[in-house]
Amino acid sequence: MAEKQVVSESGPEVGKQPGDEKEYNDISQRNSPSEPSPVIDELDNTGKSFWNRLWPVIACGAGLFSDGYLNGVIGSVNTMLKIIYGKAYTGNPSASNVASIAFAGTVVGQLFFGYISDFYSRKWALMASTVILIIFAALGAGSYGAHGSVGGLLAALTAYRFFLGIGIGGEYPAGSVACAESTGELKSGTRNRWFILFTNVQIDFGFVVSAIVPMIIVLITTENHLRLAWRLSLGLGVIPPLSLLWLRLKLQEPEEFKRETMKELGVRRVPWLLVIKYYWARLLVVSTIWFIYDFSAYSFSIYSSSFILIILGKSAPLWKTFGWNTLVNVFYLPGCISGAWISDWIGPRLALGWGVLAQAVIGFLMAGLYGTLATPAHVAGFVVVYGVFLALGEVGPGNNIGLVASKTSSTSIRGQYYGIAAACGKIGAFVGSYLFPIIQDNAPNATRAGQDPFFVSSSLCLLSAALAFFCLPHIGQDTITEEDIKFRLYLEEHGFDTRKIGLTGYKGRTASVAVPSGDAGKA
Repeated sequence: MAEKQVVSESGPEVGKQPGDEKEYNDISQRNSPSEPSPVIDELDNTGKSFWNRLWPVIACGAGLFSDGYLNGVIGSVNTMLKIIYGKAYTGNPSASNVASIAFAGTVVGQLFFGYISDFYSRKWALMASTVILIIFAALGAGSYGAHGSVGGLLAALTAYRFFLGIGIGGEYPAGSVACAESTGELKSGTRNRWFILFTNVQIDFGFVVSAIVPMIIVLITTENHLRLAWRLSLGLGVIPPLSLLWLRLKLQEPEEFKRETMKELGVRRVPWLLVIKYYWARLLVVSTIWFIYDFSAYSFSIYSSSFILIILGKSAPLWKTFGWNTLVNVFYLPGCISGAWISDWIGPRLALGWGVLAQAVIGFLMAGLYGTLATPAHVAGFVVVYGVFLALGEVGPGNNIGLVASKTSSTSIRGQYYGIAAACGKIGAFVGSYLFPIIQDNAPNATRAGQDPFFVSSSLCLLSAALAFFCLPHIGQDTITEEDIKFRLYLEEHGFDTRKIGLTGYKGRTASVAVPSGDAGKA
């Protein structure tokens, strides 16, 4: 059994620079502290240029732009389909599925690709999800019903959106996890921001573009050609994954994955009972926070154009509705971009907790003032306050829940851990997209129809803040590597031979970092 490494919390020894305590040794034969490590740490000293360290982060994470765009644009497409087909659309059972069925597919994709990324390959799981996105984004734009039937068109669009969701789901456990692992080669103190800039910022940028594109298309084609406008809006979703295809072909498996994967053990020989015992409580907390965040964020994004339409009235031009919706979505960006630096400064746990707590306060204020704000005369005020509400959601859970999920488990099961947490988030989005209309339809008046979703969302934000402050662990710059070491030590304490972990040539080896006394082996 490997000897536990215990390092004082007071900081590095005199004469050492921060990070010098890292070593890269055989876990079963650690050198004494006085002996130099024979093998340099491959993550900190790869000899790569900054660009060569950064581009895998971009290639792995930037595909989430497709999630933001393809999920966001369906809100505007939904509005156009209502105008084009009227009761034939709103009275069709498929109508409610068009906006939300991609969430169901995403859950399937997150769970499936979580397994594939752990027991086959991060790279090829990512490639498979990219190809699925390209194919079904194109098919969705070309949806057609037999003999021109509206019902057939909606059924086809629903089916394509489901499979599109599977591709989107693959971007989470394959792309985001590989992105987090790749940030380990970047400078300590900046890793959280780079992860966020190429994961959540990409999702939010996708939301913004998904609001701008339909507005521009409707202005070009006019409202007399909405059939063309909605197809173009969906079809342009092919471009983002297509643009990443070549870059992803060049990817290599992350160093952490090569060193910590259990793929060569085989699924049956993985100590699943120990994995569950070690991580179940933490996974439950992360999954609950993600459920609550997506319950609000995706539901509001899908129906935001409907909120604006209610305020402006049915007589307002469609492009104006989309224009205000664009302005609302722009508020995501200052929240997520500024929040990327905040996550490095105060840590993901505190950034998540304070961000979602501030969002709850704004949400309750907005609910209380909704009767005043939700009028054509005050539409600008509504958009600003609503935008601040959304921005704070990004500073908090939007930026940090993926970061927390990717850094609070061992590399060996990170894809499945992340996939389960993200799937719970998408279930929340799926539930929210169904419940929000029900909440609004059962409100006693129009004002309450607007207030009640904010009351529900803000109450759940308070629960998220409590979970973040009291149930999440501290997450530092080296948490991925620290977590791998602590999990290995835990397995060894329970009789599992960790020399079997890793790809051939990496077995029995691990990067060691300073683990505070008493932390080794803790869940």
